[in-house]
Amino acid sequence: MTNIGTPPESLAPTLEAIDQRLSVDAVLIAKAIDLLGAFAVNFTIAAIIFVLTLIAAKWASSAARKILSRTRTVRRDPTVLAFLVQIVRVVVIIIGMIAVLQRLGVQTTSIIAVLGAASLAVGLALQGTLSNVAAGVMLLLLRPYRVGDVIDLGGVVGSVQKLDLFTTQLRNGNNNKIVVPNSKVLGDIIINLSGQAMRRVELKFTVGYGDDLNKARKVLQTVAENHSAVLKEPAIWTGVSALLDSAVEITVHAWVRSDDHFQTSADMLQAGKEALDKAGIEIPYPHQVAINYGHGGPAETEQASLSSQKD
Repeated sequence: MTNIGTPPESLAPTLEAIDQRLSVDAVLIAKAIDLLGAFAVNFTIAAIIFVLTLIAAKWASSAARKILSRTRTVRRDPTVLAFLVQIVRVVVIIIGMIAVLQRLGVQTTSIIAVLGAASLAVGLALQGTLSNVAAGVMLLLLRPYRVGDVIDLGGVVGSVQKLDLFTTQLRNGNNNKIVVPNSKVLGDIIINLSGQAMRRVELKFTVGYGDDLNKARKVLQTVAENHSAVLKEPAIWTGVSALLDSAVEITVHAWVRSDDHFQTSADMLQAGKEALDKAGIEIPYPHQVAINYGHGGPAETEQASLSSQKD
């Protein structure tokens, strides 16, 4: 009988090729396992570095706050303190992220080059935002106001709640939150209403031309002297400040502490009106004079011009 099948000599090359492929596959698998193992180790170390970075950033910011709080200049201004603490935290996080990227095998030099090119494009696209950052830095350096101050920004009055790199946050008397971009703040007129320990109350009253001006001034000065919040120094001043169309204007100047300004102004305004009424001094309404030239001569009649007084 004749055996039908592949000769033994033809199996040798096939088995040799299979052995070579298996050895190559084994090498590739071994390299892949080594790479995965190395990546797993690097990834684990990078994760540990990231966690330690967050912990270090928190610790560094806390330590910076304690150290800077001992400095007299920074201690008096919580805005600058918060800003410097924030810078310390960001710097620590940036250093930690660079270490994480290096551990993962990323070339930081190429990243810096890419970031440099990207920062130029982002800078051109975010000119308004960057102007707010620059204005925020200038505000922190110049310090025209601090957290807690009452300021007037272009007619918007409020208490400063927060100042960061982009915006200034205010709270007005109605407890509304007002957010103003720093570039607008720096480019507008800033009136710090609580920047000084004392403020002057300026009230204007009008009396009739036929009334005794010295008596009216004395009445208003007595009102100011009797108010408990009015300071003795600087002295109270009263005087005629304008001759209006139908009345004489008398101005009262009195100095108070900045915190008492609003309420003292309201109290003195009411007390001054009541004191003038009690003294029999008229606070006249604005009038218009109509002259009739008919029938041989002018005849003058006074008519009240305020419609609110007619109602």
